[in-house]
Amino acid sequence: MSFEEVMQALKAAGTEQNRKIYARHGVTHELYGVSFAELGKLKKKIKVDHALAQALWATGVHDARILAAMVADPAQADEAMLDEWAADLGNYVITDAFADYVFQTLLARQKMEAWIHSDDEWAGQGCWRLVAKFAMQDSTLPDAYFETCLAQIEAEIHTRKNRVRDAMNSALIAIGIRNALLQAEALEAAGKIGKVVVDHGQTGCKTPDAAVYIQKTVKRREEKR
Repeated sequence: MSFEEVMQALKAAGTEQNRKIYARHGVTHELYGVSFAELGKLKKKIKVDHALAQALWATGVHDARILAAMVADPAQADEAMLDEWAADLGNYVITDAFADYVFQTLLARQKMEAWIHSDDEWAGQGCWRLVAKFAMQDSTLPDAYFETCLAQIEAEIHTRKNRVRDAMNSALIAIGIRNALLQAEALEAAGKIGKVVVDHGQTGCKTPDAAVYIQKTVKRREEKR
């Protein structure tokens, strides 16, 4: 699909109801209100198109940027591009999509470690989403790597910016369900941390209790064996 065809398809797929929903989730950029189901259909048609992804990102339109993160080629990502896109983040929805793309690139761990102490809310959120994805999907990193992450979460979670707290809590859960040793250490950290307060805006979203979530997930896994 050409850039023009994709933009026309995005505009046609947008709805007022979805625009209201995205706005409640903190999206303030221009947006058409395209559902993730419709974005998924476009992704299937486009597959991977790095040049198109860069053109879509350059529009500044929220829906176009989500789609850009879906169709960009991980193999063609360089540090300049990732830093440029990271500087454009402005809400948690696009940050999650961006981090999911970064995870597929060869620079994922490098960028995660570069952003781990960032004061920027969105870089921080993206970093801890990457930590969670590494915990769940990368078996090569040693437990000690995630023990360091747990120590940082325990020490900093209550003082970090809103969406960083949310992503840290998710990373705590992901580390806790990685294996039995980290489960015990994550549960201990969760007990020391206590309640994590996140402002979810005008939505019905709630911050999960990390300890409860870890225990329920592990129990479900054991029941399926």
